[in-house]
Amino acid sequence: MRCHRSRADEAGSAIVDFVLVTVVLLPLVLGILQLALVLHVRNTLIAAASDGARLAATADRGPADGAARTREQIAGAVSGQFAQRVTAREVVLDGRPAVEVRVIADVPPLGLWGPAVRLDVDGHAIEESP
Repeated sequence: MRCHRSRADEAGSAIVDFVLVTVVLLPLVLGILQLALVLHVRNTLIAAASDGARLAATADRGPADGAARTREQIAGAVSGQFAQRVTAREVVLDGRPAVEVRVIADVPPLGLWGPAVRLDVDGHAIEESP
């Protein structure tokens, strides 16, 4: 005995398919966007910290100049909210005087819930001798 289905039996199935696919696909896409945002902010903070350390390591500049430069670049590239905790200090790196610029920032989640991602990055540069 053969069972034939009419087109009326399948009416509305596209809506169910769409909902089931969306339930799986939407969190996946949002997760990828969150990862891309965090990586972009991380790379920007590293570049700004490294540039600030290079500036602070020049012969006529100090750690405060490097921290200010880092804040400037972060505010110009992403947002000033990520430039709240920037520190610069003189350190010894492989037995040579150097400057370290450290940035700590919290990247907010894309969704309405979930913890922020804390980024702690730093940049180093060997000090120039006069």
